[in-house]
Amino acid sequence: MINNSNENILLDDANSPDVNRKLMSLVSTDFVKVADTLKEASYVIRKRGFTENPIFVASRRAVDVGQLLLGPKEITDNAWTYRASLLEEFVQRKLVAEESVNDFKENYKNPDEYCCLFVVDADFAGFIFIPFPED
Repeated sequence: MINNSNENILLDDANSPDVNRKLMSLVSTDFVKVADTLKEASYVIRKRGFTENPIFVASRRAVDVGQLLLGPKEITDNAWTYRASLLEEFVQRKLVAEESVNDFKENYKNPDEYCCLFVVDADFAGFIFIPFPED
């Protein structure tokens, strides 16, 4: 995960395993509980042509990005809130710079196999790609 020196530019970078591990450890237990719902939402978002790059915002506090998909305790005591968003919204809100869109798309993993999560925890936020559990 890169939090570039350029203001408001966030990109995924596989060369930051420590940050990715921290974020994954924060959400992984909760993610397993909601993975099927997020996978279905990703499919519907792509099938309806909204975007090829769905992003799900996972947070424990109120954030004003995306549309509410799941609140806390909605599915077997999940602790996080999940909101559905699009790469285009992240660009519009300047969370991903327009000049970084191609880099983001190059790093974007197969949405049938991975969930793109934008994790917001305290004062830290970043992208991770977490694999959907296999059936």
